[in-house]
Amino acid sequence: SKTDRFAALDKAYASVSAVQCGFCIPGMILASECVLRKYPHPTEAQIREGISGNLCRCTGYNAIVRAIQIASREGEGLW
Repeated sequence: SKTDRFAALDKAYASVSAVQCGFCIPGMILASECVLRKYPHPTEAQIREGISGNLCRCTGYNAIVRAIQIASREGEGLW
C-alpha cells in the first residue's frame, strides 16, 4: 500500500540521516517513489538520474541515495 511504501522510505531516510534542512525532502520522497516503482532494485546510476530533478541545498545526495537503496532492500515487494 501507499502507506507501507511511505513508511519504508521514511524509515530508510531516518536511518541514514538523509533529512537535513527539509527543503528538498517532499520532492525527494516523490522522486524516490517514482524510482522504486520503475526500478524496484535500482542501480546507483538509476537513483541519481531519478532524483536529478530535485535540488538539495545541503548536498545530502549521498545519504539520499543510500536511503533509497535501503528502502529498496527493506521494502522488498512493496514496489
